Amino acid sequence: MTAATRKRIIYTFMIIVTIILGLSSRKYDDALPLFVAENAGDMLWAMMVYFGFRFLLVRSDLRTAIILSLLFSFGIEFSQLYQADWINQLRGTVLGALILGHGFLAADLIRYCFGVMAAAVLDHMIIILKR
Repeated sequence: MTAATRKRIIYTFMIIVTIILGLSSRKYDDALPLFVAENAGDMLWAMMVYFGFRFLLVRSDLRTAIILSLLFSFGIEFSQLYQADWINQLRGTVLGALILGHGFLAADLIRYCFGVMAAAVLDHMIIILKR
């Protein structure tokens, strides 16, 4: 098994765990502290985006994944300013809402920054531990 394949397996695992945590943070938000319930979902979404870029670009460095993750996340958030019928119909589906969101919130941009940074720190720690 190549190093790239091993990394992709790790990133797949990280994506799955992050999705489970993100969906759980939405479903069980009433059991979480208010701060966590309000912020965890968007942070975890951005973490999943980061791990997705690491999976796709396994040979790239952390900075590339950070930049692409922030650009993608910010792009999705700013796309919520666009309110055409066709995209609102997509947002009306469960998958569309999870990917595209509903309405622009500047606070989400901050949550995305923290989520991407948390994922990058976790990723860096895993890289160090593997040495």
